[in-house]
Amino acid sequence: MRTRFAPSPTGPLHLGHAYSALLAAGMARAADGAFLLRIEDIDSTRSRPHWEAQILEDLQWLGLTWDEPPMRQSDRLPAYEAALDDLWARELIYPCHCSRRDIQAAASAPQEGAEPAYGPDGLVYPGTCCDLLAPGYGATPRPHGEALRLNMRKALAQIDAPLGFEETGAGPAGETGPIVVAPEVLIHGIGDVVLSRRDFPGSYHLSVVLDDAVQGITHVVRGRDLFEATAIHVVLQHLLKLTTPIYHHHDLIRDAQGKRLAKRDDARAIATYRDSGATPEDIRHMVGLER
Repeated sequence: MRTRFAPSPTGPLHLGHAYSALLAAGMARAADGAFLLRIEDIDSTRSRPHWEAQILEDLQWLGLTWDEPPMRQSDRLPAYEAALDDLWARELIYPCHCSRRDIQAAASAPQEGAEPAYGPDGLVYPGTCCDLLAPGYGATPRPHGEALRLNMRKALAQIDAPLGFEETGAGPAGETGPIVVAPEVLIHGIGDVVLSRRDFPGSYHLSVVLDDAVQGITHVVRGRDLFEATAIHVVLQHLLKLTTPIYHHHDLIRDAQGKRLAKRDDARAIATYRDSGATPEDIRHMVGLER
């Protein structure tokens, strides 16, 4: 078993992060496996070295160690570029010039009274730019500095195996065990997601799939809010000939009002608890993980 914790250095770790990291590490240690750390710093506008330093300090204070040097996504650009080149040559991604306002307007246009669909990335893209593609465009150089979207319908046409994954945790509706990913959900409920941003040759969906594969992650342990995105990741794993790991989606840590914790919730930051005299065992108790 190989698990990982993959924080973004854009703010302090809070109780929810502690729960996810402790759970992933505990699962690996119990199975005599490996626990790895990945710094997801693809958001160059918000990632800061001091946040990364605090993340490492907080994790070590919690008693966590990792079995390999931390991976940083900012060091992985060539791998993301190579995957995008492959998908472009197969005409599975295409450039998109739509603004958020354009997408909102197109998705809100009357379509036989149907309400706009929302997926893991928000409004499902209506395919505006896909309809402008010229045949054979994949033989031309891949554009840079533009958003690139996955042509979901065409991607599914190139996959001749059943789509699914094994869930050992639970989804929002209690989904667990073997999960079947339905093509109609991918097309109509998720759509053509962004795989490369204007300011970065990649996206969360592309980078997390490639990084999990190169780190040999066998069990992805993460919050239940990412359960729906797993369908996207399974598609990419098939397209890029990568192994699909086992997934374990866990509960989210919430405040007294039931609101999910966010990085801006500094009152529940690990560093704040440390400064107030809390111990690592106190943190374990707060998130429901007893030794």
